[in-house]
Amino acid sequence: MKACGLIVEYNPYHNGHHYHFQQAKKITNSDCVIAVMSGNFLQRGEPAIIDKFNRAKIAIEQGIDLIVELPYFYAVQHSELFARGAIRILDSLQVDSICFGSEHGKINDFTEMYQIIKKHQEEYDSYLKLMLNNGESYPKANELAFNKIGGNKLLIDFTKPNNILGYQYVKSIYDIDSKIVPITIKRIKNDFHDSEIKDSIASATSIRNQLFHENEENIIQAVPYKSKEILDNYRLNYGAWHYWQNYFTILKYRVLTMSRSELKKIHGMKEGLENRIIEKISKATNFNEFMELVKTKRYTKTSLQRIFANILTNTTSTEIKHLIAQEQPDGIRVLAMSPIGRQWLNQHKQQIETTIFTSNKKPYPYQTMDERIDNAYYSILPIPVQQRLLKQSYQKPIFKTSQ
Repeated sequence: MKACGLIVEYNPYHNGHHYHFQQAKKITNSDCVIAVMSGNFLQRGEPAIIDKFNRAKIAIEQGIDLIVELPYFYAVQHSELFARGAIRILDSLQVDSICFGSEHGKINDFTEMYQIIKKHQEEYDSYLKLMLNNGESYPKANELAFNKIGGNKLLIDFTKPNNILGYQYVKSIYDIDSKIVPITIKRIKNDFHDSEIKDSIASATSIRNQLFHENEENIIQAVPYKSKEILDNYRLNYGAWHYWQNYFTILKYRVLTMSRSELKKIHGMKEGLENRIIEKISKATNFNEFMELVKTKRYTKTSLQRIFANILTNTTSTEIKHLIAQEQPDGIRVLAMSPIGRQWLNQHKQQIETTIFTSNKKPYPYQTMDERIDNAYYSILPIPVQQRLLKQSYQKPIFKTSQ
């Protein structure tokens, strides 16, 4: 059996994701497709619109064979750490290749980019640090540093989010000397930041915008039937989407009841930023207003959202540093699998050195953190609903009984 790995968030699973999955399986001629998926909080510091179990259920119904969780301490990070965590997990699972979508769409250029930066690593790092100190955002600083060492001839737009992630996937593969073969396909018909649905393949941002404005029917053309069904059921049964506005009251309470010394310990907090956060949240009446008040060129929306997620979940720098220091994952959490996914695990269990966890009944290394994250995530829902959903963590993975 051959396996192809995907690195995903599925927030929510839409037609573009389905195209990616189908193309990945076809191009790599794989028998098994394994997705490592962010949990309840995502790379840009946002809560996922519906929880990880329902997102995994959609994915398994659409044909993915095995969905494992990218844990919080890797999922809610800048692109380098996000990619490192995902690649380490897929490498541990013995996948043969990964396939990622990118705006650029040419894998050879990503490989050449890695070789250029590696050759000029010290110079590149120096330029990158200088640009960041000058107040440039991380994507822009990367682009400027890359151009400084002569990489502009590749014409890879380093300000595009999927190009940035794609490079980090390739870098992580080569850095750990993995046998994984990287492959990319070009994103089609939409831009990552598109806010309106214009086609059957639309951005996740545009789909979420429709859902947040209670225009559920408008997403029909852009998502598979199963996605629409599970989204509808989630809203009907639990009463709310998960997005920052719904957490604002809790976030405000957290900030205003924490001491400055406690805020300083939160992962991602920059020197003095805790004072700005306290000042601005006291004046804001909703999350969007708060974001407009606190963000600057130095403190981008994405970097701030990651810090807010860490405040909400009480995640400290000390805790994160300890967890990401591991060379190999301490454990891999399975969220859902098909018969082929189960077969893959059974056939490779002797080669997979990392422990595979199929429920919380057997304690795993970051279980306490996971429980805290899930409690924060479900906190906007009625208490009986919270209690019911929290029990999901102690159940076996979702299993699709037929292919």
